[in-house]
Amino acid sequence: MKLEEIKKFVKENKAEFIDVKFVDLPGSWHHITLPVESLDKELFENGIGIDGSSLRGFTRIERGDMILLPDNDTAFIDPFFDQPTVSFIGNIMESNRTVTPYSRCPRRVAAAAERYITKIVKGAQAIIGPEFEYYVFDKADYKQEPGMAYYLVKSAEADTIDDEAADNLGYKIGWKKGYHAAPPLDRTFNLRSEISTLLKNVGVGLKYHHHEVGGRGQHEIETAFQPLLKMADQSMLVKYMVKNHCFRSNKSATFMPKPLFNEPGSGMHVHQYLAINGNSIFFDKTGRNVLSKEGLYYIGGVLKHVDSLLAFTNPATNSFKRLVPGFEAPTAGTYSLGNRTACIRIPGYQRNPKTMRFEFRPPDATMNPYLGYAAMVMAGLDGIKNKIDPGLPLDKNLDDLSKIELDKIHQLPTSLDRATKALAADHIYLLEGGVFSEDLIENWLKVRNEDFGNIGRQPTAGEFELYYDC
Repeated sequence: MKLEEIKKFVKENKAEFIDVKFVDLPGSWHHITLPVESLDKELFENGIGIDGSSLRGFTRIERGDMILLPDNDTAFIDPFFDQPTVSFIGNIMESNRTVTPYSRCPRRVAAAAERYITKIVKGAQAIIGPEFEYYVFDKADYKQEPGMAYYLVKSAEADTIDDEAADNLGYKIGWKKGYHAAPPLDRTFNLRSEISTLLKNVGVGLKYHHHEVGGRGQHEIETAFQPLLKMADQSMLVKYMVKNHCFRSNKSATFMPKPLFNEPGSGMHVHQYLAINGNSIFFDKTGRNVLSKEGLYYIGGVLKHVDSLLAFTNPATNSFKRLVPGFEAPTAGTYSLGNRTACIRIPGYQRNPKTMRFEFRPPDATMNPYLGYAAMVMAGLDGIKNKIDPGLPLDKNLDDLSKIELDKIHQLPTSLDRATKALAADHIYLLEGGVFSEDLIENWLKVRNEDFGNIGRQPTAGEFELYYDC
């Protein structure tokens, strides 16, 4: 959008404020709000001064001054502001005379990855399509103190007796019986449709939404595919819309990978392919599983670097409570056609060669989408560059294999600690083309290792049950 177009958009919507949202290194949105009178050429050229030292994973206090530069192509009306407000998504820039992109700015990484793609495969772009799984609770409470630690979540859909939520109408969803449940079992279908309309109003297309397997309020929204950077922006918007609309509806939404013990976890499976002129270069009707050599090499790269990838795509201690057998979550570095226990699944229902793709199943929504999508693409491009053959697919249910059979298959990291150690040892492929930087990776590892150490020191209810009477 040109400035005059933005001013017209602001006038048409009678906006009173300009809001600029930006993402920190771990992947949380922050924002700053200005009066509409601030909308001028200088805003998009010189930006807004912010303190980068107050953002987790960014700079130190002695170098805290940074610039937030709105991206003029990201304007949308924020539906949660009472006063009409036009929002932009911004980039973090160095505070110097030339206003250069900050190396740790996640949007810079995603944009650099898009440029690097064209150097490896001329004219190509990465097309990304995530699936957003999340839980909606009627109540969520938690606390961690020296003498107290608990969490309590409640859902009216649950098949357990709860006096507060009891409505004497029945229609409770049983354990792992929520997949595509219909009303009245599916109690929040209207809420999902309302969220989908909000997303449509800000330019996020819908593929579909439905109730997920988890009977205590698990849901899924899948959006239309988009190029890497745009999809990362839209991923932030999806989480923003879901959480805020549920909040104003007196409910609580969480994208936490494993909020409930022994219940299905929430992933963010990422469909992806490289396209030239709108056609997937992964399709070859004579290839293995109708995949082209480029498609197979791309998969080979992802599988080669899968352990280190998980440090970006599954960057929470809670992520690895989801990646366990028995819940359709991958635990091994394999690929397959239509097999949901595989790390990489080639959807068996694909019929359109233009969108020939695969699905990387480990990721969850704790990841910073700018970094996670970029890392996956960089691994795939490394596979194409070096012609990494992924070998033959494994078309067996991994949950049914014997220990002897499983021992022959590469197992994914089982903790954040193992994933970060893998990233420390294997990240050269991410540095190609200046996409990631040593500085960013070093600080990413620092932030995530702090999380791992902090959570590892906290007693849990399960430990009390096991060890209190030792």
